[in-house]
Amino acid sequence: MIFKPAQLGMAKLDKQELVEDRKSCKKIGPCGVGKKALYLNSFYIDRRYYLPYGSISRVFKRVAMSSGGFTGKGMFASMAYLVVEYDGGKQKQCNFKDERDVDKLLEVLAKEQPQIHLLSAAGEQMLQKKEAEKASRKLPESELTDDARHSITVLRRAKEYLEAKPALSDELSAAERRKRAQLQSKPVYRYVALAIFIMGIVSAAYGLYAVTTHTGGYGIYFALFGFAAIFLFSSYNMLPTAHNNHSAIMKRAEKAEAAMAEYVKHYPNGAFPVPSHYAHPIVLKQMADAIEEGRAVTVPEALTAVENRLKSLNADVQVEQEEYDEVVVIKAMFLNHDYQ
Repeated sequence: MIFKPAQLGMAKLDKQELVEDRKSCKKIGPCGVGKKALYLNSFYIDRRYYLPYGSISRVFKRVAMSSGGFTGKGMFASMAYLVVEYDGGKQKQCNFKDERDVDKLLEVLAKEQPQIHLLSAAGEQMLQKKEAEKASRKLPESELTDDARHSITVLRRAKEYLEAKPALSDELSAAERRKRAQLQSKPVYRYVALAIFIMGIVSAAYGLYAVTTHTGGYGIYFALFGFAAIFLFSSYNMLPTAHNNHSAIMKRAEKAEAAMAEYVKHYPNGAFPVPSHYAHPIVLKQMADAIEEGRAVTVPEALTAVENRLKSLNADVQVEQEEYDEVVVIKAMFLNHDYQ
C-alpha cells in the first residue's frame, strides 16, 4: 500500500484494521469495496480516502452530460460519477472512466451492505411515483381469476429458473441482437468500409515511403499517419474478421439458442412456458405484468400480449426508460423468429 487511505469523515478505523481491510477490498474502477469501509478516489489517486459504512447514508450514480450536443457546437458526451453521502449530508463525488464500473460497485454494495440507500432522495421519490403508477395499472388481487393466479405462478417459477443461470439469457439476447444487426446491414456498407480500409493502408504506406525517402517535412508525416489511423479504426468494426463475419455471427446465435434449449429441456416444473428462443427473464416478467394488468389470463395469451406490445413499438412511440431498456434486450429475439 503506497498511500495510506486518508480518513474522509468523522468515523475511522484502527491502523491495522485499515491496512487489512484496504488490502482485501474489491477493487472496482478507482474505488474499492471493503468489509468495513468504502474506498474512494481523489482526482489523481485511486482509493485515496476511506469511509466506514456506519457513516454512509447513500451511495448513488450521477451522470453528467456535456453541453456540446445541446448547443450544436459539439457532441454529446457523458461522465459517470459515484456520489457518496455521509455524516449527515456531506457528499463526496468520484469520477469514473467507465459507467459500467459504477453499476458494478453499486451491485456489490447492494449485496454486501443492504442498509445503504443506493438512490438519491430525489431518485427514491421518482421511483416511488413510478411504482405507484405501475401498481395503479394492476388489477386488485381479488379480481384475478384462479387461472390468472396460476399463470403468474408458472411464469415466476420459470423466471427464477432462468435467473439461476443469467449468462445463458444474456448471451442469447446479445447473440440475437448481433444477428439482427447483421441481417439488417446493407452489403454496400462493407464495400465502403473496405474502401476506407484501403485508404488507410495507402496513407500508411505513403507515410512510410515519405519517411524513408525524406520526402516533405514532419507535417506531412503526421498528417499521413493520422489519416491512416483514422481510416483504419473507422473501418475496423465493419470489416469481416474471424469473429465478425456473417457465418460466425449466425453460428453464435445458433449456439446460444441451442444452449438455452438444452437448459430449459431440464426444467423441473414441466414444460417451459415459452419457446426456448424467447427464454429470457424480461420476457417472463412482461408476461406476468400483462396478466396482472388484465391484458391476459393464460400463459399463451400473455405471450401474445407481449408480442403485440413489441410490434407496436417503433421510432415514433415514446416509452419510459425502464420499458425502453427492456425492449432493447428482447425485441431482436422476437424479430429474428418472426414472433413465432
